[in-house]
Amino acid sequence: MRELPVAVVLHGRGGDHRSAATLGYDRFLAAAVAGGTPPFAVVSVDGGDTYWHRRASGDDPVAMIRHELLPSLAARGLRTDRIALQGWSMGGYGALLLAERWKAGMVAGVAAMSPAIFADYPSSSDVAFDDEADFTANDLFRATAGLAQVAVRIDCGADDPFAAQSARFRAAVRPTPAGGESAGGHDDRFWHRMLPGQLDFVGRTLAG
Repeated sequence: MRELPVAVVLHGRGGDHRSAATLGYDRFLAAAVAGGTPPFAVVSVDGGDTYWHRRASGDDPVAMIRHELLPSLAARGLRTDRIALQGWSMGGYGALLLAERWKAGMVAGVAAMSPAIFADYPSSSDVAFDDEADFTANDLFRATAGLAQVAVRIDCGADDPFAAQSARFRAAVRPTPAGGESAGGHDDRFWHRMLPGQLDFVGRTLAG
């Protein structure tokens, strides 16, 4: 395990640190590495239903990852100076948000599945943002320039409720992210189909 680069996986709404294993990140990663993907470590954390940004309640999953998780992984011999971010649904949104905001060079790549991107505050989830100002402060479209030096992959199902906003976001990012829209919905079946490609993308990005 020592010297392996790290991908931090952010779970979807209603999940916790166990959700990545439940979805199959561990077994899909093992299969990918066996098939030639450069090895890396997948680490999952519990972010509650914070939508992966600081909340008025004081919950701050970003600070937890930066100041607790990554130093702990580094102390165990993993490489944390240049990481990747992955996630699905709420976690896909969170992975893109963190990748936009963290200092240049820290995030090598981000791979999101079915990111929960809302068109505006009124259409957002009832737990996603504290108020309209919180939505505006954490609107992915405000900081797409932060992804200019990050390898980005976004996959979304054509029947996913977030398909339109996912396509809109992909069109706003330069260079255009890998991935795209394909058949499927907002469910495990789609995510299982996307995981091999997402993990290979991350492994090759970290190796590069």
